Amino acid sequence: MTTTTQAPAAQAVALFEELTGHAPAGVWSAPGRVNLIGEHTDYNDGFVLPFAIPHRTYAAVGMREDGRIRVASTFASEPVEVSLDELTTLFPTATGAEPAVAEWAAYPLGVAWALQLAGATGTGVDIAIASDVPVGAGLSSSAAIESATASALNDLWNAGLDRTALAQIGRRSENEAVGAPTGIMDQMASMLAEPDAALFLDCRTLDANLVPLSMTEAGLAILVMDTRVSHAHSTGGYGERRAACERGAAAFGVPALRDVSIADLDRAAELLDEVTFRRVRHIVTENQRVLDTVRTFREKGPRAVGDLLVASHVSMRDDFEISSPELDVAVDTALAAGALGARMTGGGFGGAAIALVEQSAVETVSDAVTAAFAASGFTAPNIFTVTPAAGARRDV
Repeated sequence: MTTTTQAPAAQAVALFEELTGHAPAGVWSAPGRVNLIGEHTDYNDGFVLPFAIPHRTYAAVGMREDGRIRVASTFASEPVEVSLDELTTLFPTATGAEPAVAEWAAYPLGVAWALQLAGATGTGVDIAIASDVPVGAGLSSSAAIESATASALNDLWNAGLDRTALAQIGRRSENEAVGAPTGIMDQMASMLAEPDAALFLDCRTLDANLVPLSMTEAGLAILVMDTRVSHAHSTGGYGERRAACERGAAAFGVPALRDVSIADLDRAAELLDEVTFRRVRHIVTENQRVLDTVRTFREKGPRAVGDLLVASHVSMRDDFEISSPELDVAVDTALAAGALGARMTGGGFGGAAIALVEQSAVETVSDAVTAAFAASGFTAPNIFTVTPAAGARRDV
């Protein structure tokens, strides 16, 4: 394992050279993401509004002629190597299957497997990965690995797939190779994002439109408050929430909760048990909040979206029940310290919250949240600002 103070791109190259004794054919990267609003709506065929962050995962990749694929990472002690032919036995095509390799390696190997299923062919490869996307923070470190790997193999194997198709490859890897029942938001944001904009995504049609955020011009900043409480989508409550959504859609006789409107909620209360109803109510109202947020950005600008962010957090806390004491303290403290809006972001059960703050108040809000965590006996949070960044690309 290579550990240095180098930037992650240089770390990936150094690890590749340590692994192989020669330079890589290229370096590809992809970003993590912050979801501005629209949580758990993606796998319900709904709407989301994420943007890419400057933190990226880098994959230094080179060809080999023996039909084997080897992956190494700066955050794992040993590389994992298998033959390309073995991938079909490592990843049976069933959602929820346990990876037959270490989970970190299942992400890039799963991408190679999914590309093969899509018809891509190529010789073996070595892949060395380094990243500065915080892991377990709800900032899509997994999608960044998938998107960087998919971009590299798409080029080296001459697969000719577009960005949307590569996002679908990444999602298949996450769902079926890793066994995490996530939607496609993270991969689409990592692949398609652009600077200074959020990606307004219809997760049913995969229509994607950029929404200018104009945060800097408005004198605003987006603060990420990583609670350092790690979460894992492949286990626990995430799958239970998805199952509840599927029960709700089945009760209405529709393909997904995308097809249930706010006007249907009174009927939902009669059809569903109390817990399932609250899960459904979150998704239905969250979809509407995404649409309202996009309209508000376009008509009134970023200063007007704060109440929508707060309403989203309350819904996730009370109806979907995916918040945590640390996330609630981060949100409540940020608001009390002057944030215009705040909410948890990502799948929940830990991870990060975001706050929309005046640029002049970044230090004040950060200090208040840090102090509140200390007073509560929580691990000190990792707090930083993010600006909307570019999606996946070839760097070298």
